[in-house]
Amino acid sequence: MHETIPGARVEGSVMLDGEDLYGAGVDPVLVRRQVGMVFQRPNPFPTMSIRDNVLAGVKLNNKRISKGDADALVEKSLRGANLWNEVKDRLEKPGAGLSGGQQQRLCIARAIAVSPEVLLMDEPCSALDPISTLAIEDLISELKQEYTIVIVTHNMQQASRVSDRTAFFNIAGTGKPGKLIEYNDTATIFGAPTVQATEDYVSGRFG
Repeated sequence: MHETIPGARVEGSVMLDGEDLYGAGVDPVLVRRQVGMVFQRPNPFPTMSIRDNVLAGVKLNNKRISKGDADALVEKSLRGANLWNEVKDRLEKPGAGLSGGQQQRLCIARAIAVSPEVLLMDEPCSALDPISTLAIEDLISELKQEYTIVIVTHNMQQASRVSDRTAFFNIAGTGKPGKLIEYNDTATIFGAPTVQATEDYVSGRFG
């Protein structure tokens, strides 16, 4: 996502299957096939139908696909995002016409339609009501059987509910860079952390 931002730079490495994603010769288009992204606020493409939203990534990758295969992929992806039964009779309606929780699940369907290895989620429930949040969390629990999912959240209860392993990041002060404080099994992070700063955060002393 950095290539198109003037002046943006990245240090260090991000390894996926033993390959540095920022290494020389790595095709960013291929990376985007391997790694899906779901943002904080639902962002279905407003001019596209529900069906076309699901197929957007496939078409962007210039994959030729028959109508029959496209229909099957739309259904599979929407079922995977637990949305099919709610929208199957209005696939040609605008994706932007769905509720917030439905839009977020549509974005998840769009992300998994290209069969990524990893799914990144940036606070996917922060703009949603509790019922929609529960639906997304249940979906995450289902999807993690098939995908590696990395989720960023400030909601500690959510982190404890949906994750198998948890990393706690913090900053030393305003304007200073963030750093990894502790990483472990979720039960250990929330029950018996080894770093005092982690203990202070999960116990509610700050944050």
